[in-house]
Amino acid sequence: MTAPINAASNSQKDSPKSIILVSYPKIVMLYPTYLTAILAAFVTLFLSKESPYHQGVGGIFLGVMGVNLVVLAFDFPRTTSLNLFFVFLVLIMGTVLASIYVPTLPDAMTSVVKRINPQANATFYFSFVAIMSLLYVAMMINVRFDYWEVRPNELLHHHGALSNLERYSAPNMRISKEIDDVFEYMLLRSGRLIIHPSNEPRAFVLENVLGISKKEMEITKMLGALQVQVRDQSEG
Repeated sequence: MTAPINAASNSQKDSPKSIILVSYPKIVMLYPTYLTAILAAFVTLFLSKESPYHQGVGGIFLGVMGVNLVVLAFDFPRTTSLNLFFVFLVLIMGTVLASIYVPTLPDAMTSVVKRINPQANATFYFSFVAIMSLLYVAMMINVRFDYWEVRPNELLHHHGALSNLERYSAPNMRISKEIDDVFEYMLLRSGRLIIHPSNEPRAFVLENVLGISKKEMEITKMLGALQVQVRDQSEG
């Protein structure tokens, strides 16, 4: 009986004492656009008004923002992402073949692209950065008043400006991880975490939990150490 008790105490010692879970809004996924706007603002600041690079900076900013918004607007499971990759591959190959068999196509496409002239001054980019910064600050303040805490023996929900607290039993609690969007997982390793306490009829769904795989591993380790300890104590 001594060996199992030592193993249980070692598992409990290695597991974290508390795990914080925060469900972030999807705006957190816009950080590539936010960083691109910061870079574009400083690049544009040092460009002259007649510089031809304004068009390139504007095009890059719009391209990053467009892709970023697509990631927010749609979910891309593994199969959908693979199909999307093949669609882009077919489009690229089709464009290359068309340019070979239709020699006038590259000039026509170049002419269309030249007509697109996205330009913005540094004030525009700095204003965009300021708005996004205010939203991110508000988001960080908001999540300070609404988060979950997993402890070895209980699940706590902190919410409200007055620090309201709800307690749920942690032993025999079930958790499941869902990664519905490959690109969101690539951006911030985020996903959906579903928590189902043993004595609670409803499950709690936490969207956009950052570092979800690490969080799931820590919770599983904590609850596993608790179950081993309870089992060994009952045997004793």
